[in-house]
Amino acid sequence: MTIYSTISSNKRKTWLIMFFFIIFFSTVAYVFGKALGYGLSLVGVMLIFSGFMSFLSYYYSDRIVLGLAGAHPANENNYRELYHIVENLSIASGLPMPKVYVIDDPAPNAFATGRDPKHAAVAATTGLLNKLKTAELEGVIAHEMSHVKNYDTRLMGVVSILVGFVAILSNFFFRSMWFGGFSNDEDRKDNSIFIILGIIFAILAPIVATLIQLALSRRREFLADADGALLTRYPAGLANALEKIADDRNVLRNANPAIAHFYIENPFKNAEKTSWLTSLFSTHPPIEERIKILRSM
Repeated sequence: MTIYSTISSNKRKTWLIMFFFIIFFSTVAYVFGKALGYGLSLVGVMLIFSGFMSFLSYYYSDRIVLGLAGAHPANENNYRELYHIVENLSIASGLPMPKVYVIDDPAPNAFATGRDPKHAAVAATTGLLNKLKTAELEGVIAHEMSHVKNYDTRLMGVVSILVGFVAILSNFFFRSMWFGGFSNDEDRKDNSIFIILGIIFAILAPIVATLIQLALSRRREFLADADGALLTRYPAGLANALEKIADDRNVLRNANPAIAHFYIENPFKNAEKTSWLTSLFSTHPPIEERIKILRSM
């Protein structure tokens, strides 16, 4: 798969995910509506809401991610090295200059976000800036710029917002049942099949949506590592950076599970990948494997 086919694939996936998200929500809303006695009225409300969330996730996911991360804009005067690295890599890659952000946190990490290269942002923690050498920092930023170039940032931004909404809808169903979502006992009897289906949907939908999100995230990390190394022509820079990030004991203070997959490495240091189950729910592939591949380039 070439870089161009990857970009086209990510663009198609974004629109397909948004389309099937609305279809999925219509189905789930219908089941929940029948189970709770609301009928088709809930479907209409959910269709409007899902369409709004799709629009929101497409145009504003970058602002949401940056806000959750506690990032603030960085300028050339205060963060000269970071700013110039982003600027130089933008020229080398042929991408527009993304906005530069910094997160005040001693844990070394970084991420990129934005719906396309013209509306992209790159964020790095102060810990990353203080602990990496220039070549290592270039490797990390090149990795993040590759996410922008491949439209990973758009795909994962949309996915993260929509997956969060799946959890909200499931939580709404359980709360409605708990606090008397049925008009009378007759409704409960008539809708028993839909109640069972609703409970199954409410339990499984967030899990399935999260697994899809995490699987997409892990695949994108390997590709961004390779593209980032190609951009700098120095794979050892990124490999060394990943080693330092993995060995650092600091935990990101503003780490949020909703955006964990955006970072270059899992911000939750206690997320050990010791079994197939924990690996399945991991936001990133094993860092040792990533370093090994980079060393072999």
